[in-house]
Amino acid sequence: MRYKPFPSELFQHNRKKLIAELPPKSIVIISSNDIMPTNADGSMGFKQQTDLFYLSGLDQEETLLVIYPDAPEAHLREIAFVRETSELISIWEGHKYSKVEATQISGIKNIQWTTNFDAILKTLIYSAETIYLLDNEHMRNSSAVETQNVRLVERIKAKYPLHRIGRIAPILNTLRMKKETAEIDALQKAIDITESGFRRVLEFVKPGVWENEIEAEFIHEFIKLRSGGFAYTPIIASGANACVLHYIENELECKDGELLLLDVGASYGNYNADMTRTIPVNGKFSPRQRQVYQAVLAVLNYASDIMRPGVYWVDYQRSVEVFMESQLIELGLFTKKDVENQDPTQPLFKKYFMHGVAHHLGLDVHDVWDKYKPFEAGMVLTCEPGIYIREEGIGIRLENNLLITNGPAINLMANIPIEIDEIESLMAR
Repeated sequence: MRYKPFPSELFQHNRKKLIAELPPKSIVIISSNDIMPTNADGSMGFKQQTDLFYLSGLDQEETLLVIYPDAPEAHLREIAFVRETSELISIWEGHKYSKVEATQISGIKNIQWTTNFDAILKTLIYSAETIYLLDNEHMRNSSAVETQNVRLVERIKAKYPLHRIGRIAPILNTLRMKKETAEIDALQKAIDITESGFRRVLEFVKPGVWENEIEAEFIHEFIKLRSGGFAYTPIIASGANACVLHYIENELECKDGELLLLDVGASYGNYNADMTRTIPVNGKFSPRQRQVYQAVLAVLNYASDIMRPGVYWVDYQRSVEVFMESQLIELGLFTKKDVENQDPTQPLFKKYFMHGVAHHLGLDVHDVWDKYKPFEAGMVLTCEPGIYIREEGIGIRLENNLLITNGPAINLMANIPIEIDEIESLMAR
């Protein structure tokens, strides 16, 4: 792995937090993700199931985790199952964890080979009353792909039909919303790598370069700095492309006078940065571009200031929308009278600002969350307002990553250029 290993104490602490939320006689079983196929004998590579990583730090395929706090024997209360290697696997695929390495990473003393999972589970499960299993309960999940954990649920239900089945996702989702110090450090590392990529791009962009060339500049810097790569498919959107929220083709030439929207983040240690900046292709904002940019920056500053403990996401979003509405009036996109006469079910601001302003950030870019729980100190969220004026070909979004504290939120991207004068100065080099 490219990243510096986390202290095993992080994963031990995470397991303790989980155990404190479990009722008696509960056993938790979580599987790693599949290596997803493409075509023929191709694959997409491996991305660990984030709850498994959160609890163990084990970053390898064919891994299972069993947590049974009330197991009759102490050595059976935490077991990790990892893939047994061989000379053939070593030659074709490279190094796999030894049992000693798996213990060093996870802090779990009882490491078994994955092939022993069914036999060992059978010796444990009849003394348990509830089996906690994992499903993807993210509010935005719409995947039709059957995961390893989905198959595990079906296997366990078929084999042990008289046990109660519990949902572990609501518990883990709540725990993961608040970050430990080591997690914040990993997020900051991903952010710092993202900053380095952005500064490189500021010196590279000029009229005539292509969006895909800019993407290449980012990934070069990310990989050089031991990132796992892009945290998500990057958006490199010049001109009118910036008004397409999820533009990922990154295939056109950047032209003089256009803006360039960059929604890019690096991944480090499975933790993810999520940055958006908008810059002028020729290094100078036009008067209208500058006016719209300052409006977006004003909303970003307002939204950052009100991200405090005790605020609910729904109220936060609405408060930012009201402020955004005032900025759109200042830009001449509609008037106060238009707002007074608008259909309240179709507010005018949605033509120019149609997305959420914040999401949780962590092991997943759109990290697990519960929109009906208030913000708390220790949570990390994005803050990403934008104004998209399709009729003018202007799309501007600005995004920082904020750590909520008991006082003002800390901008983890404070070192990444965002002010107009600094951007123009760096691009003039």
